[in-house]
Amino acid sequence: MARESVELRKRDSVLEQLDELQQDIRRRAYELFKAHEGQLIGPLEDWLSAERELVWRPPVELRQKDGEFRLEAALAGVALKDLDIQVTPEDILISCNTQHEHGPEAGTIHVCEFKRGRLFRSIHLPEPIDPESIKAEYRDGLLRLTAQAAGAKPKKVDVQAA
Repeated sequence: MARESVELRKRDSVLEQLDELQQDIRRRAYELFKAHEGQLIGPLEDWLSAERELVWRPPVELRQKDGEFRLEAALAGVALKDLDIQVTPEDILISCNTQHEHGPEAGTIHVCEFKRGRLFRSIHLPEPIDPESIKAEYRDGLLRLTAQAAGAKPKKVDVQAA
């Protein structure tokens, strides 16, 4: 499979998308709570069940070497056109909606561990990056991002006598 370039969106904040996801989880947790009203299942279990149901967190690896960050995310089965990657100086947000359905022609499904729903992964960087320096490629289900650390070199300041 050929390497494909990934479109990146540079944002000031990922808070808007995090808030939307939290609202979806809150709604689903409430539905679960109402469904077993009167039983001894707690709201925390409802919240965690809603998260597991709605959000897929792919495994990632973040490393830093010589002022460059390298992030790899395993996204098997995700089409490039569905990926949404947003970048701020402090965070990288990877998201998309995934679908996996079985039609009548599928026969009897004995095991299926494919997730459907929302892929969502927010990676907070240990130091700021330059969002303009980020490069991304997607190949064989592996997303690779590289970015330069934004750490400015110290500048000597001459102090003038007053």
